[in-house]
Amino acid sequence: MIELIQTYPKIFIVVFAIAVTLFSTIVTKYLTDQEHMKAMKSRQKELQENSKKHKDNPQLMMEIQNEMLEITMKMMKSSFKPLFVTMIPLLIVFYWMNNTFAPLVPGKWWIFPTWILYYIISSIAANMIFRKLLKVA
Repeated sequence: MIELIQTYPKIFIVVFAIAVTLFSTIVTKYLTDQEHMKAMKSRQKELQENSKKHKDNPQLMMEIQNEMLEITMKMMKSSFKPLFVTMIPLLIVFYWMNNTFAPLVPGKWWIFPTWILYYIISSIAANMIFRKLLKVA
């Protein structure tokens, strides 16, 4: 296995990014109230539409913005639970990946090692796919 990782490091970065993203998405799905999250997102869309309709009424706009802020805060609060569950395992995985892939994929991307670029692109794509497939709000 180590030989394969050393031979094809970029492929394994993508594989690990997909695996970590799948783990994170599953944890998020089962540790958040999906129905409640969907309802809050729906209400947020309604408020956005209302804010476009009532641009001329500053009093109503303030009320709409306050409710949108309240919904955003509730959504953020509910996302903390999965964050706390996944944080320690992800830190361990990132530590291992840095020690493993930094020497195998040389170079820098801005201030980060190049392997981070492969990881970020792969995880963003996988996250979009897994959220759709698993119907995560």
